[in-house]
Amino acid sequence: MEDFEYMHLAVQLAKQGCGWVNPNPMVGAVVVKDGTIIGQGYHKKYGEPHAERNALADCQISPSGAVLYVTLEPCCHHGKTPPCTEAIIESGIRRVVVGSSDPNPLVAGNGIAVLRSHGIEVTENTAKDECDRLNKSFFHYIQNKTPYVIMKYAMTTDGKIATHTGESQWITGPAARRHVHESRHRYSSIMVGVNTVIADDPMLTCRLENGRNPLRIICDTNLRTPLQSKIAVTAHTVPTLIATAVTDSKRHQPYLDAACEILVLPKKDRHIDLNILMQRLGEKQIDSLLLEGGGTLNWSALQSGMISKVQAYIAPKLFGGNGNTPISGLGVRHPDESFLLSKPVITQIGEDILLESEVISVFQKP
Repeated sequence: MEDFEYMHLAVQLAKQGCGWVNPNPMVGAVVVKDGTIIGQGYHKKYGEPHAERNALADCQISPSGAVLYVTLEPCCHHGKTPPCTEAIIESGIRRVVVGSSDPNPLVAGNGIAVLRSHGIEVTENTAKDECDRLNKSFFHYIQNKTPYVIMKYAMTTDGKIATHTGESQWITGPAARRHVHESRHRYSSIMVGVNTVIADDPMLTCRLENGRNPLRIICDTNLRTPLQSKIAVTAHTVPTLIATAVTDSKRHQPYLDAACEILVLPKKDRHIDLNILMQRLGEKQIDSLLLEGGGTLNWSALQSGMISKVQAYIAPKLFGGNGNTPISGLGVRHPDESFLLSKPVITQIGEDILLESEVISVFQKP
């Protein structure tokens, strides 16, 4: 096997930590000696040992003189766990092959420098694109201190997210809906507006077996979330945060009694300031957010500049009429003012199609 193949195996190992390691990155590692894999591991859960230490602990023979393949630059600082560079040096590893560089200012090339200073050969950027794709949300979070935000919606081929009567269940098929639950497991939080709560009474949970529920966030400027809603009555078991501009503690109390967290924010254009909300979520170590809002919240989120990625599920159906669209609001005045997206990655999921694009430019008013 070549370096790329061993690194590909490390990537597959890293993916097993999906949903459990946030706000840490997903990382996988493989130890190879004399052409044989002698150890492998991945970062399993936030606060637990990193991939390199797990891979070294998995070795049944001495790793001295072996090669370590790791998807992300080894850490060189004390955090929840000791530096992985220490374990690598002590093990006698002679060469380390790294996929992605770590943009964390506490690492940022220092991990590689430490290894080289101890005579360990380091090869960088092996299968870099594949390794980078693992941790887009981590890279964004560590560099911006705000969540990586994915705007997700499901629509018909004629661009409707509901019929003219407001009915929306179900636009996409079972396979696409399962894929959404995989995203809910992967990302730290999920957010909707209060109008979605009132209209649809969703649970916003992950329904995968052994899945992890994201933090549920409700944008509720005037505190109108029904106390009998599924979200409110299940807040004792599923973390729930209501972001509001209401400062009256008496109005907060029923929600606090229901185990909801209340986050008071200033207004901007008659609604809570979404940029400040993102800053506050970053302070809470929320590294990623799946936005499942309606058209109004989606437009506000786009205007705020907080959207990093768009996931559009398209079903082979036509609703016609005046049904709701994924993004409403005022919209742009001219095509030159469009929010530009990258060339989409297109995936067939059951009978539906998923288009995924990064937001590459946001029009700014002069």
